[in-house]
Amino acid sequence: MNSDSDLQIAGDILEVPHLLQAPREHPATVAEFAGLVRSLAADRSAWEHLVRYDATTRWYHRLRTGPGYEVWLLSWVPGQGSGRHDHGASCGVWTVLEGTLTEHTERGTHALEAGTQRVFAPGYVHEVVNDALEPAVSLHVYYPGLTEMPMHSLQCSAAAAPEDATADASDAAPAR
Repeated sequence: MNSDSDLQIAGDILEVPHLLQAPREHPATVAEFAGLVRSLAADRSAWEHLVRYDATTRWYHRLRTGPGYEVWLLSWVPGQGSGRHDHGASCGVWTVLEGTLTEHTERGTHALEAGTQRVFAPGYVHEVVNDALEPAVSLHVYYPGLTEMPMHSLQCSAAAAPEDATADASDAAPAR
């Protein structure tokens, strides 16, 4: 007679090395990059003392690098914005650490509060602005590391006219 109750495992199954996946030293999947962003966001001692605010330009600091990826810390005083851009061949995950940031895309406008996390693919066009009255801080992971940030001349708007989409395609960086 062969049934599930006939199966018995002798010893500790976790002692069989080939059944265990070795822990990764660095993230390799979207979920692992999102986890890296969450863990860094939760560890305020790793970034809080580094934050600077500059009224004349956006401030940024490369917090960490790993095989093929970079982690950046950015601050935003009220009124500062990124301009409409994409990240070339890089994909990424970013989160708001403090304050509120507004993201404008062709699909609409979203207010992102502390703890909100966004994931994007290569070529994703957006504009990030601090429309609030208080400064904001954000954390960004790019994979592969950021090598270009093509700017786009048209403003992101959910109500963009169809001819704007044609102009947008001509401004985009070539695909890699």
